[in-house]
Amino acid sequence: MGTVTLVDLTHLNCPEYDICLKKRISKFCAMTRNGSQGRVFIITDQHAEKSVGTDRFPRTAILEMFVGIRGKSPEVLCKSSLSASLFSFKQAIDKEDISDVKIITSSHGRDLFRVYEGLLFTSAFSFEYIIMFEGLSCPLGDLTVICADVQHEVTTFLQHLPAVKGDITILRSSIISDCFAHGFTTRTGGISYISTLSSLNLFCNPRRKDSRAVVAENLRRLGLKAGFQPLQFNLIKCNHASDVWVMGKPAPDSYDGLVTNQVGVVIAAPGADCMPLLFTDPVAKVIGVAHAGWKGTLMGIAMATVKAMVSEFGSRPADIVCVIGPSVGPCCFTLEQDLAREFHAIHPDCVRHMESPTPYVDIRLTTRILLERDGIKPEHIQDIRLPHKTDCTLCTSCQPELFFSHVRDGINFGTQIGFLWIKEPYDMKESDH
Repeated sequence: MGTVTLVDLTHLNCPEYDICLKKRISKFCAMTRNGSQGRVFIITDQHAEKSVGTDRFPRTAILEMFVGIRGKSPEVLCKSSLSASLFSFKQAIDKEDISDVKIITSSHGRDLFRVYEGLLFTSAFSFEYIIMFEGLSCPLGDLTVICADVQHEVTTFLQHLPAVKGDITILRSSIISDCFAHGFTTRTGGISYISTLSSLNLFCNPRRKDSRAVVAENLRRLGLKAGFQPLQFNLIKCNHASDVWVMGKPAPDSYDGLVTNQVGVVIAAPGADCMPLLFTDPVAKVIGVAHAGWKGTLMGIAMATVKAMVSEFGSRPADIVCVIGPSVGPCCFTLEQDLAREFHAIHPDCVRHMESPTPYVDIRLTTRILLERDGIKPEHIQDIRLPHKTDCTLCTSCQPELFFSHVRDGINFGTQIGFLWIKEPYDMKESDH
């Protein structure tokens, strides 16, 4: 995978920018000329555009100063903002699957780049800061890094990026009452560009390469489409178990179910082969969501969510509606025979080819059977479908153009969600017209 070097030539508002720039390049070359070098990027800031690439300080002059550095010719990143330059840098190293980064900078530059690192990268990347540009007699002196300014710059930059794949598509159910707003996302309409995360990835896992700022922008765009603000949004903290958080009570460290009767609060469950489940009670005006993989299914997360709605808010199982979101189907999902046998014990139809060492398992059918046994009416349970393919049950693994899938894509997979909230009374009046 290798290591990439980023040489920091940013020096905002310095009255002797050209002189300082030459000093930095000379020092870097002097200290690295005889050492082996991987790929080198040179990053300048917006102020530098007044010099770099013009007759006063041609871009080629910078590259000529790096003559003698081993490896590929350095690439100059000089965008409209430092956010834009670092985003381009990340795209370049993601394309080559490089995650080890050395940044040659000053102590101030280190403090500045660490703020950008936290916003635009994840812990899947390893950063080493080498302080090389101290004591170069710069008239600008030390500067204070203002984190809020950096965050505003990053946010503004990301908001102006075009969507990578098409428009946002929201799948909705016909059996959920109009007093609730809800939907299931597909993978289109966001700004995530890595192939397995592209493009509306809605979960930032530090072990993957989609940053929290990018995921936050994806969520903002979804909110604009669906009609909610990101500050209203609450995503389940999954642990593949059966804990349920009743909103308003102290939250556990992790939970795969969430229930509430609070109006206007958006609750959501993630999925990427696992099922996002939406529960609504139009009589008691109570909602719930759950994340159900094969472990959570066997541990009873769907029923635990129903029981929380009943015990905490007075719902009756006969009034509760459950919609099962996109998940991996029995066409693609297998388990070891001993585990598959537990699904077979629930109902033989939940497993295909039971005699195989790795039988195919239907987690959606299992969930439906368990919910019916717990008092949910069969007509109140629905598998979400595409509007133009109502006879076709969705499989996340089979449909890469629509959904993310851990089974199909491996560990660097994206996440779609199911979301739900109780409408404000005036929202319900507007939907009637």
